[in-house]
Amino acid sequence: MRLTRKERHALLRRRFLLSLLVVIALLGTGLALRWCYLSLLDPPAEPFAAQPTVVKVIDGDTIDVRVGRSTVRVRLLGIDTPETKDPRKPVQCFGAEASHRTAELLPRGTIVHLESDRETHDVFGRTLAYVHRADGLFVNLSLVTDGYADVLTIAPNGAHSAEFIAAAAAARAAPRGLWAACGGPGRPVGTAASGTGR
Repeated sequence: MRLTRKERHALLRRRFLLSLLVVIALLGTGLALRWCYLSLLDPPAEPFAAQPTVVKVIDGDTIDVRVGRSTVRVRLLGIDTPETKDPRKPVQCFGAEASHRTAELLPRGTIVHLESDRETHDVFGRTLAYVHRADGLFVNLSLVTDGYADVLTIAPNGAHSAEFIAAAAAARAAPRGLWAACGGPGRPVGTAASGTGR
């Protein structure tokens, strides 16, 4: 049976549309399989953290913490350790030791509780927090008690300032840490202890 010209065009149109639908279906299946592979089989660069987890210590008073799928930079509230990273300031006496101590207290993978005060972020966008380890250690207070940090109270954040002031006074009187090695905070590297504190 011979087809008319009109029937041939209709048949060709149907075959073309059918071929086009098959190609679209194959492309869609390929894209769906690729998405499944990337999202289900290939793990993300940073794993999900159900609880805030330390991923990196930046310096004595700054750390990176994984919260969910995000990493946030956390500035430990109420304290100040000697500078090691600020490009506007020279490296300060006892800065390397303070950074090392924070890394000892908060190694990668440490689960922490972040306690907020009145303000949640500083002008640099860092999260402001009092950091507690899962075993109950209050990291900010430990750094002041052992002489690795001085007190830095910036209103309106002062929930633990009385504890920090008492701990700093005891460290200065002992003297411990930066009080023994440098004579007090804010001194450049190479400063010898004067024994008088600040």
